[in-house]
Amino acid sequence: MWKRMSAGVMAALLLALPVAEEAARASGGSAVNDLTGTKARQLAEVLVDNYGVTGVQYAIRDEGKVVLSGGLGVTESGSKTPVAKEAMFGIGSVSKMYVTAAAMMLADAGKINIDEPLTAYIPEFKMADERYKRITPRMLMNHSAGLYGSHYKNSMLLDDNDTGNHDQLLENLRSQRLKSDPGEYSVYANDGFQLLEILVERVSGMSYSEFLARHVGEPLQLTSTKTPLDEFDRGRLYPIRFPGIAGALPPENANVIGTGGVYSTAEELTLFAEVLTGEKPELLSAASASAMQQPEYRRGVWVKDKTNTFGYGLGWDSVDLAPFGDYGIKALTKGGDTLMYHSALIALPEEDVSIALLTSGGSSVYNTAAATNILLAYLKQKGDIAEILPAPTFSEPVKKDMPDRLRAYAGWYGTVGSTLRITVDDGEVKLPALMGLIPEQTYVYTGGDEFTGADGRTVISFDEQTNGHTYIRVKSHLEFPGLGQAVMAYYEYQKLADNPVTETVSKAWKERNGRTYYALDEKINSLFYLSPSVLTKKIELNEDGGYANGAKITNEDHAVNVAEIPVMNGRDAFDLEFFRKDGVEYLRAAGRTYVGEAAVKPIYGGDSSIVTIPAESGGARWFKIGGEAAGRTMTVDQPQHAGFVVYDAKGALVSFSAAGGSRTAVLPEDGLIVFGGRPGDVLKINMTAESK
Repeated sequence: MWKRMSAGVMAALLLALPVAEEAARASGGSAVNDLTGTKARQLAEVLVDNYGVTGVQYAIRDEGKVVLSGGLGVTESGSKTPVAKEAMFGIGSVSKMYVTAAAMMLADAGKINIDEPLTAYIPEFKMADERYKRITPRMLMNHSAGLYGSHYKNSMLLDDNDTGNHDQLLENLRSQRLKSDPGEYSVYANDGFQLLEILVERVSGMSYSEFLARHVGEPLQLTSTKTPLDEFDRGRLYPIRFPGIAGALPPENANVIGTGGVYSTAEELTLFAEVLTGEKPELLSAASASAMQQPEYRRGVWVKDKTNTFGYGLGWDSVDLAPFGDYGIKALTKGGDTLMYHSALIALPEEDVSIALLTSGGSSVYNTAAATNILLAYLKQKGDIAEILPAPTFSEPVKKDMPDRLRAYAGWYGTVGSTLRITVDDGEVKLPALMGLIPEQTYVYTGGDEFTGADGRTVISFDEQTNGHTYIRVKSHLEFPGLGQAVMAYYEYQKLADNPVTETVSKAWKERNGRTYYALDEKINSLFYLSPSVLTKKIELNEDGGYANGAKITNEDHAVNVAEIPVMNGRDAFDLEFFRKDGVEYLRAAGRTYVGEAAVKPIYGGDSSIVTIPAESGGARWFKIGGEAAGRTMTVDQPQHAGFVVYDAKGALVSFSAAGGSRTAVLPEDGLIVFGGRPGDVLKINMTAESK
């Protein structure tokens, strides 16, 4: 996911500093001899050169004044360019801080009590689980409501502010159960903040976008903090790009506004941070700001570790972000990711200092690491800390004799979407790559009931928790070359109980094993088509045949989520429900409907044909690319809201009409095509031989 910086890259970094200096000056940056400004520009270069970032914007605010502001971008041709402080970025899940603050403003006004049932404010909120009546606004803010997690359908669209995801949420939840008792533990849940958005609308009597404009934007005189439903110049949005697609993509609209849909700038985000830290009591009381900063995550089941990147408050990802505690400083943080934009906000409430770092491309994890080190440089420059502590170093672990009792932890483990058989033998445990950040490796017993990876920086253990579950706990000092380190402690897997099934049930699921199902109800301008793992589900049974994609099989057509994993890895859970219509098998999961691969037929390879979007499909039709069509050039005459996406045999994107604008594609052998549009739309297909 990242590459190490060679000496050559470091040399290029130093040579490029004058470019970064110019970028910073253009947007109000500090002089080149400013140690913090130099550090910020160095890290912006690293992000651009090594982490897939095409634009960086950052700002530090201290006691109400912007003391550092800069930005660096890279053009499609690869040249470095300034990023203006007025350029707007999507801030992803940092948007959760706005809806949390909005709810707390209503609490300040005496209009809600965050510990009263949510149903008192949204009477039509119902679920297929009586425990929903115990959910409170506080539980939405601290991720402990027990919701499955996220409804993503049509949430990320290109130049389209469709409100369907918001409008259908309550109906979608009506048929869903909870995965745990409300308040039992915290695990990241986007739907909770969508419910908060609805709460704000119901109680205030205005749209959420209007509430933000009136109660946040106007008092703070914000000109760059907007939602997809606001009227503003979309040309101010920093351009987004995707490999293989020429030019900038149309604007990205995250139509889950409460959970991730706000646009802003680094400077305006640091100004809003003053609301969150109690410096603007006319907007949000100091008591409410303080309440948001409490360690809510400790109310329920959690990892024992005190040094961590995770530690939920109300809205906040962490209310005691490492490594600031090592300096005796309380630090709050929230990160955010859409498909294309990424963000990090860190606030030091006792110092009245905050930093925001926004990017196009990359990851909020990288942003947080970079922002942490920029902020430490600033604190040192101010004299608030004497020195920046050296990063810990690690050596190869020394294996010790393992107690025989630990062998009992061997067995089947699961997380959302997958299962894994784990052996505990000869003092060793082998695990695949974790969180996409920790490499596959063997962990050896090093004492204290812990196993240490070959990298020396990752430690695992088997934790028996008070809720009766056994988890694999992971603690790792992640190294991001050129950016710094981050400490993450969380639960990766949950031990699974045996689930024997009947021969009839086993046969039904074995027939599905390995088959892929394709989403029918995602709009053709969805960003998920860029990398469609969310839009396809390949059924994978564990060897014992009791679990499919991590869900517990209950009968021939159903499997239910059993993952009750605190922190992050139990998020975005789903059940699997199969049904048949007109001889075709379909799958329902996480609010989407998928069609089985048996119904995905080869595209007609003749010179001309039509594809009609049927009313019952919800908007998409999938086709395979057989030998007859392979190598031919397809040109599509399509209605305004229709389009297509083409993938090669490995699932890599070949053409995406909504993103690149082209209506022509050369069809790769054994690839896939998905056509989409409104019910009844007719797309006319013309095929010609590929030109040599």
